[in-house]
Amino acid sequence: MDKLTLKAMAKINLGLDVVRRRPDGYHEVRMIMQTVKLYDRLTFEKRKEDALTMEANMKKLPVDGNNLIIRAASLLKEEFGIREGLHIRLDKRIPVAAGMAGGSTDAAAAFVAVNRLFGLGLTKEQLCERAVRIGADVPYCICGGTALSEGIGEKLTPLPSAPDCFVIVAKPHIHVSTKWVYQNLHLDQVKEHPDIDGMVESIRRGELSGVADRLSNVLETVTVPKYPVIAQIKEFLGKRGALGALMSGSGPTVFALFDDERKAQSALEELKKTGLTAQAYLTTLTDTTCVE
Repeated sequence: MDKLTLKAMAKINLGLDVVRRRPDGYHEVRMIMQTVKLYDRLTFEKRKEDALTMEANMKKLPVDGNNLIIRAASLLKEEFGIREGLHIRLDKRIPVAAGMAGGSTDAAAAFVAVNRLFGLGLTKEQLCERAVRIGADVPYCICGGTALSEGIGEKLTPLPSAPDCFVIVAKPHIHVSTKWVYQNLHLDQVKEHPDIDGMVESIRRGELSGVADRLSNVLETVTVPKYPVIAQIKEFLGKRGALGALMSGSGPTVFALFDDERKAQSALEELKKTGLTAQAYLTTLTDTTCVE
């Protein structure tokens, strides 16, 4: 095999709690991660020249060592002494800097592609052990589906598929720095934490209402006051039939769960007319791997 094309799926956080800040500066979390059917497409093509090159459909994206795709491919290439190269083409569709693990899922695709193209024979678990060096969300993005994520995000417990529903994904005209959000998170001032255990039980019982009622993200305490448009989008969708709406990750993307496709489609069309969003999509949850 000399060429491989993969879909790298986005994620949302049905629940996100921060447990504590560790002495090394990292934050320990408890999150419910969920893959959605919104993806980037990446094509990996082997080259005889010992180099990693990349192109993307968005000019503002780095195509050098600052891109997680290149860093992930380099990690395996160096570890296994691979003396051939790769050319990578990225068709970016997932909103950038949006709290949907767009960079992490692309890096996951790079791990999978290098493993397959060069016949490294690494298991999914072995890939995940290496992936955490690139980013805390990358191991999840290799596995996908519905999962409880703990530690700094690398400790994954697979869960049953979340209840079927329709999902509006809406990114406003802003970018949010994950580093800034965590630096400004004051856990001693957080009065209410997400009910992660209750969310897990609702998923196990297949209760969409229980999932929607427990949507909660402790990082909203930082991001929403700074960017009120996030709350505006949540309120707008809530008034148009959403069972629940939440900011994903560190933001600014908002997602909303619906049990009726026509209602969701109508809400999406109305939302696009408001000017509140730069990108908005209607999609669904999926239990497939983030990379396929």
